[in-house]
Amino acid sequence: MQPDQTTRSDTQTGRAGPLCLALAMFLASLGTSIANIALPDIATGFDAGFEQVRWVAISFLAALTVTSPVAGRLGDRIGRRRALILGLAVFTLGSALCALAPGLPALVAARALQGAGAAFLMTLTIALVHATAPANRVGHYMGLLGTTAAIGTAFGPSLGGFLVAWLDWRATFAILIPGTLPAIWLAWSALPADAPTAVTPAPEPVKPPLRQILPGLTANLLVAMTMMSTLIVGPFFLNHGLGLSAAAAGLVLSTGPAIAGLCGIPSGRVVDRWGTTRALALGLTGLTTGAFALAILPQTFGITGYILAIILLTPGYQLFQVANNTAFMSLAPTNARGTVSGLLNLSRNLGFVAGASLMGAVFAFGTGADVAGDVTPAAVSNGMRHVYLLAGGLMACAFIITRPRREKPGDTRPMHDMVPGQTGERQNYAQ
Repeated sequence: MQPDQTTRSDTQTGRAGPLCLALAMFLASLGTSIANIALPDIATGFDAGFEQVRWVAISFLAALTVTSPVAGRLGDRIGRRRALILGLAVFTLGSALCALAPGLPALVAARALQGAGAAFLMTLTIALVHATAPANRVGHYMGLLGTTAAIGTAFGPSLGGFLVAWLDWRATFAILIPGTLPAIWLAWSALPADAPTAVTPAPEPVKPPLRQILPGLTANLLVAMTMMSTLIVGPFFLNHGLGLSAAAAGLVLSTGPAIAGLCGIPSGRVVDRWGTTRALALGLTGLTTGAFALAILPQTFGITGYILAIILLTPGYQLFQVANNTAFMSLAPTNARGTVSGLLNLSRNLGFVAGASLMGAVFAFGTGADVAGDVTPAAVSNGMRHVYLLAGGLMACAFIITRPRREKPGDTRPMHDMVPGQTGERQNYAQ
């Protein structure tokens, strides 16, 4: 296996390195959520309908999904710090072009460029954790990234709404640019230097067998499907099923990201102390319990039941994310961590796309009507029940497929059963 690109002295980056990674993750998450609140104003400004303006969101998500593995592979080839700076530059350019777009087609194209830049940010921040974190605090740093991602996602709609109300929709894109400039400076000055080009050809990365990484990638996809359902089905249930106003529904929906923001760093500490196997099991238990609770509690206890179910679901999600990311990045060959991070982001984004389509279809089937039309609260509740009974089953499947398996007879320790940084942690898949 090729040595890591940084020496131990290089990794002593103090607080500036983690701050850079957290800021990059925050900007990518904020860019994902801030524009959606502006879609009605964009439609009005360009005299377009929903079917046209929705491509502003779809183009970003599509570019984010497609570019994630490319960003990871490029980071392994040219250096992750260089690739992160490149991604920040692309994200800055895309944001500026969005703010200046003269028409809807130009905005959709610029939004795709912005999404490609965001893919670099989300992928390489995870890949760079091992270069900035002490070995025994990898989980803590992964939790920090989870917290900043949740804060960015939660803060986006409220900040976007304020900017649209006081300025216009273009400000929701322009506001991102001032944050990218210090991120670029921090990346250049605080992150470990990229390795010089080798005189002799570098060995090929050790490629993990598919059977060892597929369970984690599959679980990542299934979890993303479940979480996306809260963003797709949740608003309809709160509005049409419980009769809440748009403002009240928005406040309730902010509960999940707020809880996620609070749980990120504690989840990292749990992973550092207990190891990834137990943390994964605990996280998926919370997700399974929360999903089934969403199928039962809101119909019985209304808004209180919905919030209680979210309180069960969200900490499980954060713990799963931190544990799964930590396990993958700790086991990845050091010269392929960008590639592995890209695969994690790809599986998550595919889960978001599948969740939006599949869970939406299940919800529509459960209501027995077009959810955008005239539908009774009882029908909406029935659709909600269908979605989260399915989601609970998916989470139970994720729990089963991620159960630790021994690598070979006589090996008493599963490959992903580790406490980050402890002696004997396996650094590659070729055992």
